[in-house]
Order: sequence, then structure tokens, then C-alpha cells
Amino acid sequence: MALPIRQSAPCIHPPRLKLGDKVRFVSPASTPQQESVFRRAERLEKWGLKVDFGEHAFREVGYLAGTDDERLADINTALCDDDVRAIFTTRGGKGSYRIAERLDFDGARRDPKFLIGFSDITILHLAQWKHCRISGVHGALIEVDGKFGLQNEESLRRLLMTEEPIVIRSRDAEITSTVTTSGVAEGDLLGGNLDMIATAAGWALPSLDGAILLLEAVNMYVGQVDRQLTMLRKAGHLDGLAGFAIGQFTGFQPTNAFTIVDLLREHLAPMRVPILGGLPLGHGEEPLSTLVGVTATLDATAGYLTVRR
Repeated sequence: MALPIRQSAPCIHPPRLKLGDKVRFVSPASTPQQESVFRRAERLEKWGLKVDFGEHAFREVGYLAGTDDERLADINTALCDDDVRAIFTTRGGKGSYRIAERLDFDGARRDPKFLIGFSDITILHLAQWKHCRISGVHGALIEVDGKFGLQNEESLRRLLMTEEPIVIRSRDAEITSTVTTSGVAEGDLLGGNLDMIATAAGWALPSLDGAILLLEAVNMYVGQVDRQLTMLRKAGHLDGLAGFAIGQFTGFQPTNAFTIVDLLREHLAPMRVPILGGLPLGHGEEPLSTLVGVTATLDATAGYLTVRR
């Protein structure tokens, strides 16, 4: 098993994509809907990219897109293929956590390229940061009712193909916007899906000391989030954080009028660091994309997150 890289090692930032670059879809987790992936591939081709697919991208073994070895082979082959300049995951779901520690970290360091995905894919971003300090992309090209959202698509295209600054503003319409406090924090932006952060604790979770922690979640009970945040806090994984970037918490129902916002306040406010909620990152409406594993500035007072390339 690869050893974690020292925390002081320099960050590795993959180069931006250029017209004519080849990108590949792989399925490290659950089986995708094939036609949806083909429609996303067509959009990427309109950006001027060439698209191909991992050998097992559409396999189905129970709730997984192939066996662990098949899914791992596809992502490791893409990591080591000099012709592939970015890796798009077809979806999240379940299963990335079964293979996260077996990624070809040496191959990833030799030829850095963006890994694009969120939700279950969060654990792959965390493992790559722990072992390689390679930045990744928390996001995806989202299709809703056969249509691609303009904000969502343009956010991802700019992130991958331009050097434009990444500034993500809080949205008042997001329920987590009311968790926002005040103050400014700076640190490496790490994290993503809360369920995967908790799953990674103790083996794939890097040190979060000095980091800004991104949190988003979907379709969980308030009590599940309570258990996960309690474990992370009491085990010391949240010690030394510079701040919290709170994304979309969707699909939650209040428990006896105790809401997910109440719970987030209860766990995070005592840590006395800036908290910026309402960020359009996650499983909600028109989500945006961001780099993770790079330095960010969180301005809770002004209501925006600035991510540096």
C-alpha cells in the first residue's frame, strides 16, 4: 500500500484542457444510464474534446459497475494513459470507497490529470490528496429532464479549459445559507460529500489541519448526519480547521421540527471558525463545479468563496 505523502509537500495541479485533448469516462462506483453518458460525451465533443470510455464503464454487477478489480482497472488505466488528459466519472452512487486505497498513485503523480466527479467520488479525491496532493474537480456535467443547465455546464468548462478565476457566491435560496457566520479564512479546500468524508476517516482521510472543509449531503436522515459529524468531531478529524464551506444539503426532512440547519449550527458553531453556507455545490439545483485540493479564501462576511488555480 502506498504511504501518505508528507503534508508539507507541494501541491500538484493538472494542466488545463486544450482543444483536441482526449478525455475518458470511467465508472468507479455504480452503473450509469448509458444514454445519459453518451449525451454528456456529445456536449464535451462540442467543447472541442475527444471522448472515449473505459472498458467496463457500463458493466453491471449488483449495484456496481463491474467487480472491484474491473472498476479499478479502468481508472488506473486512464491514470497511466498519456493520451488521456482528464478522467470524467460517469456517476457516483456506491463503490468508490471499495477501491480508493488501490489507485495507482505513482501513475497519478507521473502524469497529473483532472479527476472529475462528486458524491461517492469524494473519497477518490481525498485518497489522491492524501497520497499525491493532486487537485481534483468536485462537480459534473449535470443533465435534468434531458437538458443541460447553462450555469452548471459553463462553470465546468471554464474550470477545465480556461484560467479564469473561480469565485462561488452563496445563494440565499439554499437552505444552508442561514448557517453563515462572519469572518475570513484561508486554506486548502478539501472534502465534498459528508458521507464519504466520514467513510474515509481513519484510512483515506488526509489531515484537515489548516484546511477549509467543504460539506454537502443528499437524501439522509438528520440523525445520520448527526452521527457522522459527532464521530468526525470527537475523533479529532475536525481539529485545526480554518473554516467550513457548506454546500447543498438536499432531500432532508425535519425530525420533530429539528432541521438539518439546526444540526449544522449545533455541531459547527462551537468550533469558532468562519462558516459560509448556501454554496451551490452538491446535489441540488444547478450545482456548480470547483477545484478541491487547492488554496481557497472563504469570506463569510461578503458571502463568497474564491478558489485559486
